[in-house]
Order: sequence, then structure tokens, then C-alpha cells
Amino acid sequence: MRVIDLFSGPGGLGEGFASLDGGSAFEIGVSAEMERSAHTTLTLRAFFRLAKINGDKKAINAYYAYCNSASANHPSVEVPLLWQAAQQEARQIQLGNALGDQLLDGILKNKKLGGDDTILIGGPPCQAYSRIGRVKNNSKPGYVPEDDIRHTLYLEYLKVLSKTLPAVFVMENVVGILSSTLKGRRVFHDILLDLCDPVRAVSGKNGPTYVIHSLTSETRYEKGMNPDEIDARDFVIKSENYGIPQKRHRVILLGVREDNNTPAELLRPSTGVTVRDAIGRLPALRSQISPLRDDSPSDWYRTVTESCLRFAKYAKKENLIEISSRLKEISRELDSNLSSGADRVQFSDQYFDPDTPRQYSKWIIDPKLEVCLNHQAKSHMTSDLGRYLYASVFSEINEVGPRGYKDFTLPGLAPDHANWESGDFLDRFKVQLFDGPSSTITCHISKDGHSIIHPDPLQCRALTVREAARLQTFPDNYFFQGTRTEQYHQVGNAVPPLLARQIAKIVLKLTS
Repeated sequence: MRVIDLFSGPGGLGEGFASLDGGSAFEIGVSAEMERSAHTTLTLRAFFRLAKINGDKKAINAYYAYCNSASANHPSVEVPLLWQAAQQEARQIQLGNALGDQLLDGILKNKKLGGDDTILIGGPPCQAYSRIGRVKNNSKPGYVPEDDIRHTLYLEYLKVLSKTLPAVFVMENVVGILSSTLKGRRVFHDILLDLCDPVRAVSGKNGPTYVIHSLTSETRYEKGMNPDEIDARDFVIKSENYGIPQKRHRVILLGVREDNNTPAELLRPSTGVTVRDAIGRLPALRSQISPLRDDSPSDWYRTVTESCLRFAKYAKKENLIEISSRLKEISRELDSNLSSGADRVQFSDQYFDPDTPRQYSKWIIDPKLEVCLNHQAKSHMTSDLGRYLYASVFSEINEVGPRGYKDFTLPGLAPDHANWESGDFLDRFKVQLFDGPSSTITCHISKDGHSIIHPDPLQCRALTVREAARLQTFPDNYFFQGTRTEQYHQVGNAVPPLLARQIAKIVLKLTS
């Protein structure tokens, strides 16, 4: 089965499909992504995948050499022909743009992508549908939802569906789409109507219709049904129930063409994976200090030690004895030689605790990888270091994170925000607790680390790209390209590949 992957990002959804059965079940016909850095990551991954499928030892060795050493040649230099093939698969295309649409149409035609041996996957950009996105947009003077291209990019997915009429399609989006409205109509209801009958929705003509299935319940939607009569929440997948170490809730629609009478199976709940399982054995790091350009381990050590002792004193005055004692312990336990990390960091002795669920650890680990990729800490202001320190200690002791101004009562903890005590920032500083799944990894982590504070107070920092990637279930040999900010954005926008792989298994049975 050949895959058309739209709005690919770094390739999380496509990775789940293309990795199934060693790459023999699904082949990426084309993956389309407009953002430059995500496309660069996508192309490098396509190279690695093609090298493995072709059994090309030279290309495989070139990929691992590039991962393991900064001095190695880029794979495009070592194996240029295979790199060209990867570039033909992973395309930088802006959908919704006349030139981009024309380019994709030409690729679909030349590769004869469509019909029985093809599936369509993708997640149209979701910022305009998210609850937070809607709040931000509504506060913009003169904002008109109908003019926001992020509302209409779903139509580009629909157009490709109507042109190719694949055997199956998979579409992913945020939960906020269920409550979003446009021109007074429920967006999700219109999406169901359109996807069910895509040819009529685009051209007004007759064409094959689709039955749209939930992957977690028997709920389905087909032509002639009233969208009001089904519970839209049945299409929400809670990732933590399916072996993903993250509370990521997303709407995922499985569309099956009307001529396929094979019943669609449901995702099977699996053993929970915790934050500790995912990142507990990765190399310990310190943050960098902003705005210092040449900070040192001693700068960080001195800053955190001072914060420990200062907040220990304040906590004791507030009768927070356990927190005060723990802060004093940390001041004695801090490692003054911690590195802040790099693109390539030597692994610790063990990747995972032996009790980590096998499905997860087997998917993540690659014995040929000698380093931990994309494992460099963010820079933090000294004031934020103190907040991260206190938040992680508070979470360690209370087994729940602090709730904004309600728990940030010590002098110097509250940030200088005019509306800090409004109640809108209760999750402003969120620690990812070791013994459960993380909260949702979002693209906002590219801007600050407040929502992804590491649970270990001795590291006093936000999560690295690799740690976020592990919570998103990207294999360790997935090498994210671009600036660190761009890498965070790629990871936060992606579909967890291990969840995508479970969906791919269901699709494979429908198309076999």
C-alpha cells in the first residue's frame, strides 16, 4: 500500500505506517510539508528508511556515522543517488498555495497515487481549532475566522481525498475541533459530511462515499446520518491508554471507502508507560543560563545552590518544613560538573529500567546508536531556574505540581505578570511527574520550557528535544534537524509514531 502523507511535519504519522512489518506493508509515495526545518528532518528520515528497505549497507553506515559523529559527512555526500530518491519522497510543498497545489497534483499524477492501493494520511494545521488558539485569535483586533487560512487548510486535505479516492484515509486534529464553529456552523459536523462524500463536497458530482470509524468505540458515521445523533467525543483517542507516555488527546478519523466491507478493528489498550520509563535513564544535564553567552557548570551550580538555600529559608518561615529540608539536601547533592548537553551526548550505562514496558523500549532503542541525539538543555533566566527548582521539589513531595499563584507564595517565586493572580496561569509552571504520563507535548515548548519542567530537581531545567521526543515515542535514531527551537516545534506538532503504528496495523487488515 502506498501512502500520501499531507502536512507531514517531521513525519510522526508516516513513520508509524512506513515502519510496519519492516517497511514491507506501506510505502511512502509522497510526504508533503511546507516548513523548511521539518522538511529537512523528513528528508533525512526518508533516506534512512530507504537505506534499510533497500539493504544498502553503505547508506546505512553513512546515516549512523552522521548520527554518531559531528565530523562525519552528511549522507547526501556519501550516497547522493539515494539522497535524491529521499528528496523525491519528502517534498517541501505549501498546500493552499497555487504553485504548491499544482506541484502536488503533478506528483500524484506521475506516481499514479490513488485508488485501491493507496491510503491518505495527515493532520491539517490545528492552531485555529485549538481552544487556546481561539482565545488568542478572538483577542486580535479585526480577526475574521473565515479569513484564517488555518481554518481552510482542511479543505486541501479534502481536495486530495476527492481526487485520489484512496481505499482508506486517516485524519488527525485537536480536540478543540469538536467545539469549533465557523459561520455559525459546527466545524466538526461539516467535516464529517464532507469526508463522507468528498467528491460531492468538492465538485457537486457523485462519487464513492466513505464510512468514518472511531478507533476506540463502535461509533461510525456514514452518508445519510445526522451528525447530531452521534457523540463526537467517541472519535477522541487518549494516547496514554495505548502505551504512549503522554496525556495526548486527539481526534483521529478512520475513513473506509464504501466498497470495503471488512470490519474496522479498535485500538487495543496497553500497559501504561511513565515519564520515568521514557526519560529516567537519559544522561543528566544542567540548563544553560540566559543571558550569559559563556556560562559554565560552576555558574549554574552557584546559581542553583543560592536558590536552594534562599527558598529553603523562606519555606521554613512559611512552615513548609519538608520542602525546606529537601531544598537543603539538594544544595549538597548538586553536581557541579554537569554538562548542558549537545546534539550528540554519550549515553548512560543503560537506556531504560528493565521494568519498562517492552513494546515501548523495543521501539525506542537502537543498539547501533552510540550517542543520545538532540539532547541539549534550554537556556533559562536565573529567576526561572529558581521557579523550576521550587516547582520540581514541590511536585516531588506532594506528587502533584504547584498551581500557580496559589502555591508560589514564597518571596521571589511569582513572575512579574500583571494578571498573575487572575487564575489564568495555574498551569504556567508545570512539572512532568515521574510516575505517570506527561501532559501534552505541544509546539509551544519551542517558546519556553515552563510546561515541560524536568521532574528531577537536581537537573533544574526544562526537557530537552530528545526527552520530548521520547514522550512522543520517536525512536532514538530519529535525528531532528534545524535550530533547537525548530526541533522543539517539530516534536510538539507531531503524531506519536508508536500510536500511528498501532493505527497502521488496523489499516493493514482493512486493505489486505
